Amino acid sequence: MIGVEESKAVFSLLSSSESRSFDEIFKDFSSQFPRDSRFRICCAIAILLEGKMLKLSERLGAFAILHQSYSSQPPSSNPFISFLIDAACDAAAEQLEKVFIQLLLGSIAATNDKEVLKLSAADYMKEFDSSSYVLLQREELQKQQGNESQPAPYHSDFMSASVKNIVPDPDIPHGCDPNSAEFEFSQPGSKPRIGSGDRDSSVTGLLQKVSLEGLGPQWIRPLPPRLPVLDGELMWLNPDNNHELLWDHGMCADTSRGAAVRDLIAKALKGPLMPAQHEQVLAELKNDPKLVYHCGITPGKLPELVENNPLIAVDILIKLMNSAEIAEYFTVLVNMEMSLHSMEVVNRLTTAVELPTEFVHMYITNCISSCENIKDKYMQNRLVRLVCVFLQSLIRNKIINVQDLFIEVQAFCIEFSRIREAAGLFRLLKTLE
Repeated sequence: MIGVEESKAVFSLLSSSESRSFDEIFKDFSSQFPRDSRFRICCAIAILLEGKMLKLSERLGAFAILHQSYSSQPPSSNPFISFLIDAACDAAAEQLEKVFIQLLLGSIAATNDKEVLKLSAADYMKEFDSSSYVLLQREELQKQQGNESQPAPYHSDFMSASVKNIVPDPDIPHGCDPNSAEFEFSQPGSKPRIGSGDRDSSVTGLLQKVSLEGLGPQWIRPLPPRLPVLDGELMWLNPDNNHELLWDHGMCADTSRGAAVRDLIAKALKGPLMPAQHEQVLAELKNDPKLVYHCGITPGKLPELVENNPLIAVDILIKLMNSAEIAEYFTVLVNMEMSLHSMEVVNRLTTAVELPTEFVHMYITNCISSCENIKDKYMQNRLVRLVCVFLQSLIRNKIINVQDLFIEVQAFCIEFSRIREAAGLFRLLKTLE
């Protein structure tokens, strides 16, 4: 960690990178920090770079300081040479940043680090032209800097398992917005979280509160001793001759039949099925009555099935008569738009099962109301004929007690007496008085 004054001085230097040349920044860095403290300060700068918490101009100044602090020594003696090479080959980094680092390293032909150090970050970014540079690959950079044969530093397994003290937030861009982001800390080494305030105090606070060691795992503790097994506890059973194992024969049962019916029902909702497909659905539902609960039909899908495949709808409703959801299906059926297919479904249901009297009466009332409200005369006459034939069938089969609806049905017949089927229904009513 570094002190309060040191952190402020470092961040002040990095913040001035946009307007001052990199040479001037490093001269101030050399005058403010003695040689014996530079490694510690450079480590803190590397933490900021690795955490991607600096703006692009500040990052350029930071890389310049890391390089120039050891420029008087061979490149292989720079403790941050591997860090610089990694940054110069980072696929996620911006192109001008990678070019800048390779310019510092003197790796790009016809250029050198002294030329770029005379510029400020703003001038460098303004004059940057990516087409003018060809970047070297990692192996070439390592060979050029004399780093390829250098042995890797020793790291114990315990240190390799430690967590870095800064984890970049993927939702925060490089440098963050200085006017809206602040990093707060709950404890040393914890990841900063976004708050409100200025970025200067955030970064200087980061430099002061995080250490260079990272967050390592705790040492393994001895396993607690096993407690004795009590009499009331369950025992672990190993398969042997003393225990009879029960096999679930339904675990690997073939479920393709159910899948086939679900696919056919999905097609039946969109249009009429082919005769062979129609027979297959009816046969599968007959062989396995419980399959109706898993075939994919719901009350909301019933109107589509009634209009496209009324016979399948009748078969499904008959098999659902004893289910708890049958009332929902009846509600949907009685409220759907009246049509030949819906009346066919209700008519077939009345002859196959005993329907609730309230449902039948309500359906008849809705049929009469639909005939009265339709504006198109041709469609009205057609619907009246269908309703009259439907009512005659219910009366002759003694499905309904006509006396319960006598007044309503008689008024319907008188209103549409010009239609032959309505006159026939009226005569039928008169014979029942």
